[in-house]
Amino acid sequence: MSTSFTRAASVIGLLSVLLICVMGAASGEEKVESTGQTTDIVYYTVQEGDTLSEIADSTGSHVETILKANRISNTVIHPGQVLLIPGREPDYEMALSRGFSREDVLLLSRAIHAEARGEPFAGQVAVGAVIVNRMKSGEFPRTVSGVVMQNRKGTYQFTPVQDGSINLSPDDTAIYAAIQAIAGQDPTSGALYFYNPETATDQWIKSLPVVVRIGNHVFAKRNK
Repeated sequence: MSTSFTRAASVIGLLSVLLICVMGAASGEEKVESTGQTTDIVYYTVQEGDTLSEIADSTGSHVETILKANRISNTVIHPGQVLLIPGREPDYEMALSRGFSREDVLLLSRAIHAEARGEPFAGQVAVGAVIVNRMKSGEFPRTVSGVVMQNRKGTYQFTPVQDGSINLSPDDTAIYAAIQAIAGQDPTSGALYFYNPETATDQWIKSLPVVVRIGNHVFAKRNK
């Protein structure tokens, strides 16, 4: 059985970016590097002949945990499929040490899940980073709840608050993404806005300078 996998690691640098580096096409290994604190999230690339139980054993995880983290309902896997393997419980202590409460982590996770479920993991971290960036910007409320629940002229800033999907329970991926954003990961390099260009109708947000596109979302900053 192959031991090819992807591990999320942290590197201190001048830029807050998420770099996905392919380490070898033959082995299928990738490394994800970012600023912030080290996490134990593992990405495993399924190889020919792998079974979910063998992957769980080799990574120290459990089949049920992998199924839940990847939102899949059966153990059928395919070569080339990339699986998220949670390596440990979310580091709430780190979040608490940075002034975030457990309620903050939960709300941030719910916002990420509602806005970006189904998006790549980097895209979910990016959504969380936008919320954290707003808190730090001085242009928005300074708390998670203040940013997420902000209402301007009768309109909530985040659609899930408006339509009620903010109340959906977050999955493990969203919780890990929230922890990563709190830890300082920012694939957007400071973006304050994001939108789906296929569904957004607001011409003002579409006029903002684009920083990066991740999955179905475009991330942008304000015009200077």
